[in-house]
Amino acid sequence: MNINQTKIGKRIKSIRKNKGYSQEDLAKVLKLSRTAVTQIELGNRNLSIIELIKIAEFLNFPLERILSDKFELTENIKQTEKVAKENVQQMRISVPRLNIVKFKNVLLYILEQCAGKPNIGETALYKLLYFSDFNYYEIYENQLTGARYRKLPYGPVPRKLDTIFTQMISAKQIQKLKTEYHGYPQTRYLPLEKADLTKLSASEKEVIDNVINQFSDWSAKAISEFSHKDIPWLTTEDGKDIDYELTFYREPPYSVRNYDDGKEEL
Repeated sequence: MNINQTKIGKRIKSIRKNKGYSQEDLAKVLKLSRTAVTQIELGNRNLSIIELIKIAEFLNFPLERILSDKFELTENIKQTEKVAKENVQQMRISVPRLNIVKFKNVLLYILEQCAGKPNIGETALYKLLYFSDFNYYEIYENQLTGARYRKLPYGPVPRKLDTIFTQMISAKQIQKLKTEYHGYPQTRYLPLEKADLTKLSASEKEVIDNVINQFSDWSAKAISEFSHKDIPWLTTEDGKDIDYELTFYREPPYSVRNYDDGKEEL
């Protein structure tokens, strides 16, 4: 996305006035003061993705049009169809493509560092993979493994993981164990070979290391609860794939990117 907060604020103001709503009307929906709404429309206050969704729903105006590079207050049918086609094309381009070799080596590297810890069962492992992938995307705007993650009750889970695990077990790259941890059944995986670090760049390894340092001593429950408050998981429908683009709406302590580096902030 190539628009900043000031542009978003101006667009919200123009839509609100076009729809005949006052700042007070919008303030009631957002449960904010009228002054806060003024600051939003001036571009002086950052909006969370949840607030943006509420605004779009209240104004009955598609969120994707508010955030579009080519914003128009009104559209005719042909323009609408054109934008829809462009959006589909952009979505196809941005859909992550799983790099099997990269994913397997990231998994092996994480297991090398963490598999010996008693708390790292299947659930915690999924979260280490998720934060590695999504943190890398937020910082570098590029895919790490290209894995797609679904929103499930215990947090984000990579798709096709059972197939990958089966392949790696058959190839004697990993071993699956059934154990107990604090009286509860636990599925664990042990690495049988080392990761090929030539498949990982320095920046990729750094992001993974930071995730390991932050979360590898957390319990499965703690890391799952933490992931449930991450904007990408929080704003996705149950059972649906989590959009990597949502990382750009993260706020501390989830955001891992320095937005004061001269790049435009969303």
